[in-house]
Amino acid sequence: MPMTMTEKILAAHAGVDSVSPGENVWCNVDVLMTHDVCGPGTIGIFHEQFGPDAKVFDRDKVVIIPDHYIFTADPRAHRNVDILRDFVKEQGIANFYDPDFIPANLPGGEVPRPYTDPCRTTYRGVCHSTLAQSGHVRPGEVLLGTDSHTCTAGALGAFATGIGNTDAAFVLGTGKLWLKIPPTLKFVFNGEMPPYLMAKDLILHVIGEIGVDGATYCAMEFSGDTITSLNIDERMTICNMAIEAGGKNGIIAADEVTRQYVKGRTGKEFQAVESDADAEYQGVWEFDASKIEPTVACPHSPDKRATARELSDVTIDRTYIGSCTGGKTTDYIQAAKVLAGKQVKVDTYIVPATTEVDTDLDTQKLGDKTLREIFTDAGCKIGPAGCAACLGGPEDTFGRANEPINVVSTTNRNFPGRMGHKKAGVYLASPLTAAASALTGKITDPREYL
Repeated sequence: MPMTMTEKILAAHAGVDSVSPGENVWCNVDVLMTHDVCGPGTIGIFHEQFGPDAKVFDRDKVVIIPDHYIFTADPRAHRNVDILRDFVKEQGIANFYDPDFIPANLPGGEVPRPYTDPCRTTYRGVCHSTLAQSGHVRPGEVLLGTDSHTCTAGALGAFATGIGNTDAAFVLGTGKLWLKIPPTLKFVFNGEMPPYLMAKDLILHVIGEIGVDGATYCAMEFSGDTITSLNIDERMTICNMAIEAGGKNGIIAADEVTRQYVKGRTGKEFQAVESDADAEYQGVWEFDASKIEPTVACPHSPDKRATARELSDVTIDRTYIGSCTGGKTTDYIQAAKVLAGKQVKVDTYIVPATTEVDTDLDTQKLGDKTLREIFTDAGCKIGPAGCAACLGGPEDTFGRANEPINVVSTTNRNFPGRMGHKKAGVYLASPLTAAASALTGKITDPREYL
C-alpha cells in the first residue's frame, strides 16, 4: 500500500505494515521534549497518575529545555526552573539544558545575570533549535513536545508535533501515545529562490493561500527543487509554521543536506523515509518561487497576507529579529546584508535563538566585520539567547511590546497579546524585510536595499 512519509513513520512506530488517514494507532515515541512553561504541569500530572515514586519510560529519551521565561525577575519563572531541576535529579535525566546562571531558589524581584560566555554554559536557548543543534532530531523518528511549534523538527524528516501536558505525562510513563493518522497535503515549490526572499516568505505565502485552518490536523509535506536548495535553518522555518495553518506536522524529506547536518551532531543511527511516488494526498499545491514577493502577515493572524510593497505606508515603532523562526544564524547573515554600514531608525532587537547562534554572531563575518559588530554599529539592541518576547512573557522581558505599538517581527505568531500588549500590532516578516523596515521606520520591501 503506497504511503506518504508521515504515514510510513507512524506505521513503523506502531509496528504495522501500513496505516491510512483517520486510523488510530499506538505509537512508540523516540523523543519527548518539555520546557519551563509546560514541564512543571507535565511533571505534576505524571506523579499524580503514575505515583510519587514512578520512573520515566526512558531517561535517555526525555529532553528538558528551559527557554521561555528565563531572563526575568518573576518568581514563578524561577520556581519553574527549580521544579525541572528537582525532577531531572530524581529521574537521572541526562538531556537537561540547565540555565546554570540562575541560582537555585532565586527570589522574586531579581533578574538573573545572563551567561557570560555562550560556550561555557549548559543553557542553550529555544527548545526547537536546541533539539536539532544538539542532535536530538533524526530522520524517520517520532518526536513529541509540549509546545505547538515542535513541528519544527519535521525539517529533518521526522514526525514531530506538539502535545498537551496530559498526553506528555502519559508518554513520560509509558513511552507511547495514541495517535490519529493525519491526511497529507503536499506543497511543491519550484524555481530559483530570488535573493530577496527567505523561507519565511514561502510559508507566509502558503498560510495566506489556505488560511489558518486550511491544514487542520493534516501533515504538511514540502517538496520541490526550491525546498531542496534551502539549508536546514530555512527548512526549519517552514516546518515551524505548519501549526499556523492548523497542521498536525510539517515535514521535508531527508536528503544529503539533512544527513550531513544530522551526522555532524549525533552518532546515533537513523532510517530516513520518503513518500511513495503514488502516495495519496488530500490536496496538492504548486508554486513558482521566482514569482513570490516579500510577504508579510498583518495583525492579528498569520493568514492576513500582504506584500511588503503593498504595506509601504504602514509606520512601525519597533523591529524584532529573533525566535526559532527568525533568530538562526542564516537569519542574521541575511539581516546583516541589509543593515551593514547603515543606522536603524526604530528600536531594533536582536535575540539569537540559541547560544550556538550567539557564538556565531562573533565568528561569522560579512566583509571585515562580525555580525555582532554590524548590528551594534547599526544601533541594534542585542539580547541573550532564548524565546524572549516571542511569547510576550513577563513585563520585564527583553523586547516585549508593553504598549500598543506596531512591530515588524520575525517570530511565528501575531495573535492579540502574543508579544505583550493586546493592542500591539505585530507584522510577521522575514529577517530581510524586518531589517529593511528598521532602516526606514515603515514596512519596507528589502529589494530597496538588495
